[in-house]
Amino acid sequence: MKVLLAGAFGNLGAEILRSLCRDGHEVIAADLKERPVEGTEGKYTFRSIDATDPSTLKGICDGVDVVITTMGLTGASTKFTAYDIDYQGNMNLYSEAKKAGVKKFNYISVISCDEPGAEKVPMLHAKYLVEEELKKGPVDWIIYRPTGYFYDIAKVFRPYVEKGEMQLLKGYGQVKANVVDCPDFADFIAEHMNDRNVTYNVGGKETYSYEEMADMCFKAAGKPTKIKWAPIWLFGILANLPKIKKAGKHDIILFSRWTLSHDLVGDTKVGDKSFAAYLKEYFGREGK
Repeated sequence: MKVLLAGAFGNLGAEILRSLCRDGHEVIAADLKERPVEGTEGKYTFRSIDATDPSTLKGICDGVDVVITTMGLTGASTKFTAYDIDYQGNMNLYSEAKKAGVKKFNYISVISCDEPGAEKVPMLHAKYLVEEELKKGPVDWIIYRPTGYFYDIAKVFRPYVEKGEMQLLKGYGQVKANVVDCPDFADFIAEHMNDRNVTYNVGGKETYSYEEMADMCFKAAGKPTKIKWAPIWLFGILANLPKIKKAGKHDIILFSRWTLSHDLVGDTKVGDKSFAAYLKEYFGREGK
């Protein structure tokens, strides 16, 4: 099967690329830049794209059976917004898919993007808008809504662990999530890419509160647990500081506030990997 994978060299994209190559699909791996992905050497065709520039997408879907896109804004940017990448970039790709007669369009969204209040968080709302467009369109769609990833929690929490003090939202310490390991999620996407018009809320097998996750991180690093509780309104003030906006961090802070104050538990549980075991390995590795 011929598969176009857009956003092929991000963290999730690289894992999906491994899964597709392992399963023997003909893969076009599209992204701004190519990077080495172990186990995929010589097994795909690279195509450099800029999803905000439709001219770079011309003909990319010709002969393609399935499109999988992980494209989205994942960090601070002074040049682009989530609406530029998550929404318009994916809509540009979708237009090409329709022209080429692609049969399946797989989109990686995020859990809770359709909940009340999410429209005020650009990194959620932009994805929701894509979902709505796909549901109205002529191409069969599959929407995957992950709860979050093992490596994201470890990466975000690590600086606080190193500092010796974690900051969580006061009154929201028991908010829960069942984050998933990227390789497990990637395998699930590859296995289900031919499904028809379905949304999957995907998480891992273990559900923890953020307070429990913080405690697990400290313990994995061999440090005493220390949590500082911050009021939720402080994040709103921080997000609107001129220097924060100038650095392109406004939307990231709003997204962080949302994730730390809402249960993110997927009912489609995939993989057998333990988040607790992952943290022990991660912090043990980082400490070497």
